[in-house]
Amino acid sequence: MSASSPSTPSGLPGGPSGGPSDDLSVGLTWLFAVTCGAVVANIYYVQPLLADIAASFQVGMGRAGMLVTVTQVGYALGLLLVVPLGDTHDRKRLILALLGLCICLLLAAAASPGFLTFAAASLGVGVLSCAAQVAVPFAASLAPDHSRGRTVGTVMSGLILGILLARTIAGAIAHYAGWRAVYVTAAVVMTVLGVLLARTLPADPARPSIPYGRLMASVLALARADATLRWRSLMGALGFAGFSVLWTGLTFVLSDAPYRFDQATIGLFGLAGLAGALAASRAGRLADRGHAHLATGLFAAACLAAWGLMALTSPLLLGSLVALTAGILLLDVGVQGLQITNQSVIYASNHGARGRVTTVYLTTYFVGGACGSAVASLAWELGGWLAVSATGEAIALTLLGCWIMAHARRRGA
Repeated sequence: MSASSPSTPSGLPGGPSGGPSDDLSVGLTWLFAVTCGAVVANIYYVQPLLADIAASFQVGMGRAGMLVTVTQVGYALGLLLVVPLGDTHDRKRLILALLGLCICLLLAAAASPGFLTFAAASLGVGVLSCAAQVAVPFAASLAPDHSRGRTVGTVMSGLILGILLARTIAGAIAHYAGWRAVYVTAAVVMTVLGVLLARTLPADPARPSIPYGRLMASVLALARADATLRWRSLMGALGFAGFSVLWTGLTFVLSDAPYRFDQATIGLFGLAGLAGALAASRAGRLADRGHAHLATGLFAAACLAAWGLMALTSPLLLGSLVALTAGILLLDVGVQGLQITNQSVIYASNHGARGRVTTVYLTTYFVGGACGSAVASLAWELGGWLAVSATGEAIALTLLGCWIMAHARRRGA
């Protein structure tokens, strides 16, 4: 598949969002990156705090565990219902409004007197954290064509680091000051970022106003009209499905005999994912140089090789944890590199619809992740880690197969 689809498919509302800026500074690019990382971290703070929250509100761990789902559902709703507004509204004002509301709900979470209040605040925090996915296409719009991929890669590196470090930061703050201090700290961080963004973000060019119902209908029309977007969304969904298979199955295998690691130790394996953040910027540079298709194939192959390594994770095999760590690192490079390549391509060709493109892509992406988690749990029940790794290998093989078929069509065109 090529990336040569028109900037806005025929019949869809929305025009160019203003030309890219040739002077998008390094400082502004990194401010976008830090913002995305800090905002998306709001979704993940709750995970290491579940035991403390359950004790505080005197609920069971099963009920407390639903807070993770509630926050993720909120984020999905934000992607679907709020992010498309970035195509018709001033994105600077939209980001600042989302951050302002998020500050209020973070403080509400910190002051929650009961479980249901906290759950409602968590749902709202999830919805408003979609500000990160308003910021990514905004940065892409400001970047010149020759460095858009690199810009997206840098911004997404910040987002990935936010996901990886959120659990560690939340655990450290809670250890010394309690779980409520985590949300107070997050509110302070959002306030500082809001002030910086208000002072430094450029004005967003005016675009035609579109009624909300028509805007949402155009999301589906865009998906139908743009074959490149559909293909890139499929590749992203497969990549994230494999990623979810790993992180669902990993907890099972490392908490089981003979390892029996605690949650803190299991969490340290996530540090191997820092390689993915480094890969993100490199993937963007490959896309800028016209090698997005080749990069896609290489990252898909990395996912397949990673699962081959991780299949060696067995107490009967010498050095299996070394193979597991290497596999995690390689899979993260493959998945995050694929993610940046996909987004670089779809943002390059949809100048007037980047918010809606983000909605189509990330909604499909999270559906893939949810399916991966469900399949991993089933695989573990049926055959332990061997079945989990076989599932991951099958997904990666499908991913690479899709690329091979697309490559064959390109050669035959």
